[in-house]
Amino acid sequence: MRVTNMSLIPLLVAGLCMSGCNSDSSSGANNPTNSNTANSTTAQPQQSQSQPEQTQSTMVFTNGRIYTVNEKAPWAQAIAITDNKIVFVGTSDQAQQYIGDNTQVIDLKGKMVMPGFHDVHMHPLESGSDATQFTIPEATSAQTYINLVSEAAFQNPNAEWLIGYGHAIGTLLEMEDNPIAVLDEAVPNRPVIIMEQTSHSMWVNSKALELAGLHTESLDPIGGVIGRDEQGNLDGILYDNAGNQVMELAMRSLTNTQQNDYLGLVEYTMPALNKAGITSISDARTYWQRGHLETWLKIANEDKLTLRTHLGLWAYPQMNDATQLSKLKSLYQADPTSLLKVNQVKFYVDGILINTTAAMHEPYHQDWLELDGNKGLNYFTQARLEKYIKALEPTGFDFNIHAIGDRGIHEALNAIENASSGTARHRLTHLEVVDPADYTRFAKLGVIADAQVAGDFTDPSHWPENTPLLGSERSQDLVPIKSLVDNNATLTLSSDWNVSPFNPFIGISNAMTRTPQAITLTQALEAYTLNSAYAMRQEHLVGSLEVGKLADLIVLDRNLFDSTVKEIANTQVVMTLLDGEIVYQK
Repeated sequence: MRVTNMSLIPLLVAGLCMSGCNSDSSSGANNPTNSNTANSTTAQPQQSQSQPEQTQSTMVFTNGRIYTVNEKAPWAQAIAITDNKIVFVGTSDQAQQYIGDNTQVIDLKGKMVMPGFHDVHMHPLESGSDATQFTIPEATSAQTYINLVSEAAFQNPNAEWLIGYGHAIGTLLEMEDNPIAVLDEAVPNRPVIIMEQTSHSMWVNSKALELAGLHTESLDPIGGVIGRDEQGNLDGILYDNAGNQVMELAMRSLTNTQQNDYLGLVEYTMPALNKAGITSISDARTYWQRGHLETWLKIANEDKLTLRTHLGLWAYPQMNDATQLSKLKSLYQADPTSLLKVNQVKFYVDGILINTTAAMHEPYHQDWLELDGNKGLNYFTQARLEKYIKALEPTGFDFNIHAIGDRGIHEALNAIENASSGTARHRLTHLEVVDPADYTRFAKLGVIADAQVAGDFTDPSHWPENTPLLGSERSQDLVPIKSLVDNNATLTLSSDWNVSPFNPFIGISNAMTRTPQAITLTQALEAYTLNSAYAMRQEHLVGSLEVGKLADLIVLDRNLFDSTVKEIANTQVVMTLLDGEIVYQK
């Protein structure tokens, strides 16, 4: 991990006062939070049991409003850190015993401190890399698309494949021109593939279909659909895993992918996440056949990680089970001394609602893809998921399972109930349409409920947009985080970046305003910290600020408990510590 040169830290950091400044103990000593805030009792001091009282700490924060996410002692004024561990949490007066000549003392001047955020579902390598050569608008005219893609071809004369991103699936479905004809006019002689915003479909031209060996007689792959027009001809839209497989071909054509991925993570993504107060992440789709794992290992081996990172190895739906299971087992890593763990597997059970590929109990109201029963599709069936659970749990893997439709969620819960030993920490993510009959099963089975609410599309104001597909009844209470919490599910909140912003404060704000599926600030913070640490099997190390835990913490420019929902969304991080080291300062 990158080591901070403490001598280079300025004396004043965004209102924080380092050692040598005049301390104002009244700023936070007697009133750690607003008196109307729930659970605002000041903590009884926690002191290391193994250290003498006069031990000099590396760093001491004083005069703050420290929200510990420890229900036994939720608030404190000071925290002492020795090397990478928390050795004291309590009052500013009692923290003085940990201050010596070489202690870095930071006067918080009433600012709020809390544990670093965890984002247990994001795509940091994919989102931060520049593997795509061009971006197109969500919606525009066919002629504009032709012009933009033609220009991209001109600007990238040596690219074997032209790879783009940006349109919405609805734009193609409503287009008067055949989507494939549009791309063929733009670029007739080179393959073109453009990822739709959700990543659940690809727009391709005829040359791409030719190289992929797809034609009118081709059968749909497992977990995917080859789009066709009314005459049965291919229309250039590849849904879900049909598109994923062609994208694999396109990515293999790139010669500098790993270097781009590496630079994207080191120079942009990790600093941006630290700036947002994020100290732990799960990469929710590590394409190990594309070299993603090697990129992460290179960063870890060079000691450049500034995040605790757990990788979710992608389970390829089309791959032979015996071969894939053997390979996944060989890739498992869980060195307790490393910031990088390879201890999760990412499965898709189904697709997404707007494609009509999310697995539903009842048929969609529109039949675009002519799937059997019009109830969506499965990447992995319940029986196959059970097979993987039985095979991979003994190795130590936890599963991160994409499940959006009520049937997909139900089948994933069934698979865990039937096959899991009960000691794993599997989680279902997205959870858009949940059968109320399954609410109680999360707690009963110990399954973590992972949801994303930072994106506008999950807001209740957008629920009616699903009525044409689902009907008015099924379009209500999407992503039912309150109902799940009320039924004792362990809730985590994540971003699915870049589908939604990774800024946790936007997610927290949205979680508190999703009436009738809103939760409290306390519940949202727990979902982003301690619960997510539990999902990553590190709640004994981080996720709350307690003596003996590692010093992953953030300093905020305001007290969230004294702020309006809008103010919470605009919160800025002043400082981020990982393992006792400053990895971001404003």
